[in-house]
Amino acid sequence: MTAIPADDLIDDRLARRNAILLACAQALGGASASIVIATASLVGAGLLGADKSLATLPVSFFVLGTAFGTLPAGAIMHRFGRRAGFVGASLLGVGSGVTSAYAIFASNFALFCLAVAASGVVGAFVQQYRFAAADTASDGYKPKAISFVLAGGMLAGIVGPQTVIWTADLFSPVMFAGTYVGQAVLSLISLAFLPFLQIPRPKHTGEARGERRPLLQILAQQRFIVAAACAVTSYALMNLVMTATPLAMIGCGHSRTDAALAIQWHVLAMFAPSFFTGHLIARFGRERIVALGLAMLAGCAVVAISGVEVAHFWVALVLLGLGWNFGFIGATAMLTGVYRPAERNQVQAVNDFIVFGFVAAASFSSGALLDAFGWATVNWLVFPFTLLSLVLLGWLVISERQRELT
Repeated sequence: MTAIPADDLIDDRLARRNAILLACAQALGGASASIVIATASLVGAGLLGADKSLATLPVSFFVLGTAFGTLPAGAIMHRFGRRAGFVGASLLGVGSGVTSAYAIFASNFALFCLAVAASGVVGAFVQQYRFAAADTASDGYKPKAISFVLAGGMLAGIVGPQTVIWTADLFSPVMFAGTYVGQAVLSLISLAFLPFLQIPRPKHTGEARGERRPLLQILAQQRFIVAAACAVTSYALMNLVMTATPLAMIGCGHSRTDAALAIQWHVLAMFAPSFFTGHLIARFGRERIVALGLAMLAGCAVVAISGVEVAHFWVALVLLGLGWNFGFIGATAMLTGVYRPAERNQVQAVNDFIVFGFVAAASFSSGALLDAFGWATVNWLVFPFTLLSLVLLGWLVISERQRELT
């Protein structure tokens, strides 16, 4: 049996501790995303009146906030450290939740969009939890650390929708105002875990003094291109379908509770596999797991097109969540192999900026596509993008095998 280096044991013990703390914070901070997804389009529809084409705009602002928050998040954490960045983001989450509730009381659609965008900025920091878990891990433990942190999202998949169900009528007849007060409380509670993180800043580990390549050279790598493309496809298609789902379900005569539970099952499917996704990646390889995720996204579209009963929506969204999990975690694990320690913050931030830029575009178009062309068209769009990503993935595997042979 091959001996495990002592340094790896030390790093992985610290990585496991950090992963537990980050998983707890993910369970609470990550709940904000499911709250916004389940309610923001419904709030938008109520505030807009007759014109429903812009009802998904608040969700789009949430995603846009995440996209624009990625680069500042990377810069802030490079300058001040992971812990300081995460704590500051949680405080912003408290403020954005309170402001969202006030905007609903005031029937101010523009302010609600801005407040939800601030929640999206917080989401950019939450997205960095998975990278933070890998910072102190050995190469072999990184996929497990990433998936373990995202497993905290399984609890978020329960906490978020249940918060919606229990607080939607709290300040009746002003629907969902109580939900965003609940969002602020969840962000406040997450602060209890973040101060205990132990992630050395790069300048204290010598990483900042390491050799750094030009950014364009890193981004031009074949593996970066394919990893980013698969991450974009997994996340953008998931967001496109998920954002339209609550409005589509209400439009098909289903209840708000049915829609919230659909999101709950979807988020559970997104994060529950994270307990074993890292093990699957270690056993079968990152590329195979990404391919499986892309196939599940296509399966989601098949189910969604086949009918509009509650069961169709729920099964489709479960497949959508599973596809996102395998596709996005696998693509994230692929990304960790393209940068050096001194390059990590910059490359991670650029990757997330690219991903959430496309996710924002998908979110912006979701409501208009649903309003103009219907639920089936939204799902037909899944097929060409999943096929393209599978082709790129095959191109990468074949190219790397040819290089190994030569």
